[in-house]
Amino acid sequence: MTAQKDLDTRDRILRTAARLLAEADGEPVSTRAVCTAAGVGAPTLYHHFGDKRGLFDAVAAYGFETYLASKRAQRSTGDPVDDLRRGWDLHVEYGRTNPAFYTLMYGTPRTPPIAAEAHRILLGLVDAAARAGRLRVPAGTAARMIHAAGVGVTLALIAAEAGQADGEPGNEADGAADDELSERTREAVLAAVTVPREGEGDAQRTSAARAVALRAALAADPPKRLSAPEAALLGEWLDRIADG
Repeated sequence: MTAQKDLDTRDRILRTAARLLAEADGEPVSTRAVCTAAGVGAPTLYHHFGDKRGLFDAVAAYGFETYLASKRAQRSTGDPVDDLRRGWDLHVEYGRTNPAFYTLMYGTPRTPPIAAEAHRILLGLVDAAARAGRLRVPAGTAARMIHAAGVGVTLALIAAEAGQADGEPGNEADGAADDELSERTREAVLAAVTVPREGEGDAQRTSAARAVALRAALAADPPKRLSAPEAALLGEWLDRIADG
């Protein structure tokens, strides 16, 4: 019973901190406010989370868990590039809907272990595009570009929407530009890292795209007749072709 009571208390503190953060409109949330709202003393909070950073690290992890619920539920469209497009939109929408959580997750140097799952999901989408011969750059490079651009756009939109909520001067043109920012950036990044399907516009398979596709296929099903040094050398050659 004591262990369960501890878990219940920890969960109550965590959810209280998450709620206060969401209601704070960007203002800092104190541990005293959390303790008061959760009905616990400071020693109890510190027992469960160590300090204020530990508490908000846990809140960030909680935010990632709610974010990943939608990512895990994402089903393939049958087109790996469209899957990347949908993944981008889900990411941006989560940030705009949950700005306090998102800023804590991506606007501060917090990397809870669960954040690695978000990265693995992105890598999985990118690898699927690579295996289909749709990437023009190495998979790792594509993932980093998509992640950096997506986070930057989302934080920019959060800041713009916070300014509008505070009554800063603006006009309809500014609002339209904000609405288009995510889509335009998404398409620019996808155009930079992917190639069209066969038969769609300039769909010529470049040697780089073919190298990326072969690299992804070999990573998924390593060639058994190559020694480890030979496989490593082949991977290096393919990476050099892809980077070219």
